[in-house]
Amino acid sequence: MSRERDKPTEGAFRQRLYEIIFRTDDPLSKGFDIALLIAIALSVVVVMLESVADFRKAHGPLLQTAEWFFTVLFTLEYFIRIYCVRKPSRYIFSFFGLIDLLSIIPTYLSLFIAGSHYLLVIRVMRLLRVFRVLKMTRFLGEAETLKTAIAQSSHKIIIFVGTVLSVAVIIASIMHLVEGADSDFTSIPRSMYWAIVTLTTVGYGDIAPATVAGQAFAAFVMILGYGIIAVPTGIVSAEIVKASHRKEAGEHICTLCISGKHDEDAVFCKHCGRPAKTKARDADTPKD
Repeated sequence: MSRERDKPTEGAFRQRLYEIIFRTDDPLSKGFDIALLIAIALSVVVVMLESVADFRKAHGPLLQTAEWFFTVLFTLEYFIRIYCVRKPSRYIFSFFGLIDLLSIIPTYLSLFIAGSHYLLVIRVMRLLRVFRVLKMTRFLGEAETLKTAIAQSSHKIIIFVGTVLSVAVIIASIMHLVEGADSDFTSIPRSMYWAIVTLTTVGYGDIAPATVAGQAFAAFVMILGYGIIAVPTGIVSAEIVKASHRKEAGEHICTLCISGKHDEDAVFCKHCGRPAKTKARDADTPKD
């Protein structure tokens, strides 16, 4: 997971501000994080309540005032974070930096595009900071293992998705030929919608075959769907096991190039040149 830690800029005021915002070593900084988490949770609740028509009709002005209050508050917090770090770009383009930015844009965007403020629910992602506040480092380590596993299996998953789409086109073509317009399989794209819904075992039932041949073929597709679902699960599970074994064995996978483990005496990754040992420099982005 991306981190938001960087050395504070020169000056006692900026340094103290940095310590309060980015660290949890003293009661003041921990209190700031807890207050921030509460504000984030309340802002998400406000957005959710505003989507309820009756509640919006009864308390519309209050909800809008609260929404703008939280947006201004988070905007101020965002720029203070940028002000505190020596290299602002490291925070701005970090995982939490991007989430912080995306969590304030929708309110300003709603001035031009109606309804876009509902995208503010992305603020719920900011609650991930609770792991840092409560010092749940084990959870962060498991998240890193999952991220590595997904990255390692991404090429296999892309090939798998491409294969499934190709199979869906073939199935759609056959069903369009067998059923035709009489059973709502009016075109191959529409039949492809049915094929994807059936392969994924969702089964909305809005389109269904009426002929015996079509129903028999549909049964085959349903059974095929169960087998297809198991494939990506197995791919990711295998990579998770590999990543866990590497972690237990003390192997350090470069999280930038993900090209393999670092040598035991490595200071830098032999593939991309990234620092391999120093935990404080183990991420390109600042730590939160």
